[in-house]
Amino acid sequence: MDTNNNYHKERVKLAAAFRWAARLNMHESVANHFSMAVSDDGSQFLINPNGRHFSQITASELLLLDSNDHSTMSRPNAPDPTAWAIHSAIHRNNPQARCILHVHSKYATILACLADSTMYPIEQNTMRYYNRVSIDEGFDGMGLGNEAERLSKILGENSILLLGNHGVLVACHSVAQAFDDLYHFERACQTLIGAYQTGKELRIVNHEIAEKTAQQWQNYGNFADRHFGELMTILDKEESDYKR
Repeated sequence: MDTNNNYHKERVKLAAAFRWAARLNMHESVANHFSMAVSDDGSQFLINPNGRHFSQITASELLLLDSNDHSTMSRPNAPDPTAWAIHSAIHRNNPQARCILHVHSKYATILACLADSTMYPIEQNTMRYYNRVSIDEGFDGMGLGNEAERLSKILGENSILLLGNHGVLVACHSVAQAFDDLYHFERACQTLIGAYQTGKELRIVNHEIAEKTAQQWQNYGNFADRHFGELMTILDKEESDYKR
């Protein structure tokens, strides 16, 4: 399997997502993982190589894996075991999840550690995810084996899976949409956690307003593409080596 030349456009976009996650301090050491499906059924996907810092990842070094290839983890360039388990399970079982971004970003992880991890609708970013977040409340280790299969079922049709006691996973149809959701979900978590820290009562809007605002976000045109396009333009000027 050619891991260097296939799917160049997808590689460049995913590499840009890694670089921006590092810039926004959403990375963690050399852990966490992003992937992008490249086959129609989602079984073949690109993912970051094991042990590579997000800020150093380039397009050509992304691994091309097949979720049905059981020999993957026995290869010299095998991916991180949790990355292989979680991403192969979700790509195999959730074909609508073309791009999967998993991080332990600060505020999403704080929310994931609360007994009540509900994203309450208190402003526009939090309302964007009203009734659109799947919450895993059965943490059972580091996402290996049956744990990965379980997560793929909990995700369902939502784009956000808040991993209780763990972090967050975003699954969307494109890199641009996934990164835009990752960015805005972290902003929403930051606002909610900040509101909790005041000790004051939350100003929660009613169902009708929250749902109306969430729908408005969904119908907001190509916002995610424009956002991510600007991010790539910045990288092109400041660290264009991500395209290599």
